Parts: sequence; C-alpha cells; structure tokens
Amino acid sequence: MLSLGLKITMGVIMAIQLLAIGYAAHLVLRTKYSVIWILCILCFVTSFAQHCIYIFSEGPVDFKLFIAFDLILSACLAIAVLFANRLVNYIDRLNYQRNLLSKRLLSTVLRTEERSRSQFAKELHDGMGPLLSSAKMSLSAISTENMSDHQKDILQNTRFVIDEAIRSVREISNNMSPQVLMDFGLAQGIRNFISRIKSLHTIEEISFETNLYEDRFDNDVEVVLYRVVCELINNSLKHSHCSKIEVVLMLKGSTLELKYSDNGCGFDPNSANLKGMGMSNITSRIDSLNGVFSITSSKGKGMKALVYISTKQEEPLPKQRRRNGKRNKNRIS
Repeated sequence: MLSLGLKITMGVIMAIQLLAIGYAAHLVLRTKYSVIWILCILCFVTSFAQHCIYIFSEGPVDFKLFIAFDLILSACLAIAVLFANRLVNYIDRLNYQRNLLSKRLLSTVLRTEERSRSQFAKELHDGMGPLLSSAKMSLSAISTENMSDHQKDILQNTRFVIDEAIRSVREISNNMSPQVLMDFGLAQGIRNFISRIKSLHTIEEISFETNLYEDRFDNDVEVVLYRVVCELINNSLKHSHCSKIEVVLMLKGSTLELKYSDNGCGFDPNSANLKGMGMSNITSRIDSLNGVFSITSSKGKGMKALVYISTKQEEPLPKQRRRNGKRNKNRIS
C-alpha cells in the first residue's frame, strides 16, 4: 500500500498530466504536424493510467502490465521525436524562405531606389541644365556699354549665380547617379568620387588602393560598394574630424574585399547614435547581397571597416577567403 503523502504527490502529477493533455489537444488543431501532439497525448494518457493503477490497486500490481505500459510510452516518445525532427526541418525551411524573401525584397527596394535616383538625375541634368545654360547665354549677349557700374555688378553677380547653379545641378545629378560608375566601372567611379571630395574638403590625404582596372561586375554589386564607400567617407569627414582616409578595394578569387580606415576621433560601435551615421543603411545594402560587414573603433583611435561581397551572387560567401591573390596595385594620394 502507498502512503498518504505518496498518493497526494501522485495525484498532483496526474493533475499536471491532465492539464498537459488538454493543452496538447488544443495544439492538435493549431499546428501542421498534429501527429506529434497526438503521440504526446498518448504518452500522458499511458502515464496517467499507470498512476491510477498505483493509487487504486489494492492488491499486488501485475509486472507484465507495467512493461506493456512502458513499451507504449517508449514507442510513442520515439515516434514523436522523429516527427519533431521533421517539424524542426520544416521550421528551418520556413526561416530560410523568409530570410530569402526579405533579402529579395530589400534588393528590390534598393534597385527601385537606384532607378528613381537615375531617372531624377537624368531629368535634372537634361531639364534644368539646358535652361540654365540658355539663361547664361542670354546674359552673355547683353551689352554692357551703356550700363552703370552698379548694373554691371548686378549682371556679373547674376552670371556667377547661374554658374554656381549649373555646377550644383551637375554635382547633385552626379551624386544621385554617377555616370562614371555606370560607364567605366567601380574602381574609376570611386576614383572620381575621391577626386571631387578632395576639391571640396581640406583633408590632408585620401588614398585609394585597388587591383581593379576595367573589371566589371553585376550592377547591384558595383552600386552597393560605391554607395558604401561614399557613405563611409562622408561619415568620416562629417563626424570623425580625420586628416587621413585609406580605402583598399581588392578582388580575391570571386570575392571583393573592401578595407576602410580613418585616423579620426573614433566612436563606440555599440552606440545607438550609429543609426544617424548611416550605418544601418550600409548594413542593409550589404545584407541585400549576402555580404559581410564589420566595424571596429574606439575613442581616439579612429575606425576600421571591412566588407566582403561575393561577385557570384548565386553562391554563398565562402568562410575561408583566399589571401594569396596578387595583382599590380594603383594608388591615388
């Protein structure tokens, strides 16, 4: 005979099993792999029956009966584990498809953004450019013989403003859709951007080192890397107060490797303020190509960024990257 305390304990266990049976029955209607929960219900029912026999049996318990219960319980658990493995594989497939869909959606958004940039830049260049040039030609045709000095100053200032407007339109158009990138490739596009940055900012040195010449890649790869370099350089000039920037772009096997560094004031990579520095934009662009992006920095020690993007987008980025590819290097200082 069982003691009263042991009977109370077994009664609590049976109550818990009844609750588990009820919840498993609820899950049968909510999930695709309902067989798992049906097997769990059978396990709980078998165990519940064993406890009932223990509590209410007045004579000796039949040992063979309990072996039969154990066989049923073990078989149900083993089959449930097999179906649980199928469930895990099904969830993994769903997660993979969800991630793939998310990346495709992000890639589509970025492509649409670039097309909109290109269209707007074309309309700005082809629309406003000729109008401003015509206005400049009309002003040049005005005779200054009978004008006073004050009127000549006004005319000169107007010409200057129109020249600045023409330059601004070209600059904005080029920033939105760099024609050099489209025509001559990634390396030349970055060179052109760095040259323009040097003419606009008083920075001591921006160096660019690459083993690319006229190599062309998928348009998405070129645009993403170009935008990443532009964003990093603009961030350094705006936030870090650096005097030196180094950009190294290398093709190693089928992987483009971008190394970026500056000698600025540095920052905390875990800071929430990084979103305002465009880092989320950089990350989303690189993620759209299944690339790898890492950044290291600390206060007073500048920053370093590393980007890996596969030139073959149908293949996953290799974990081990080749380090022995050597080509001639061009350097702009």
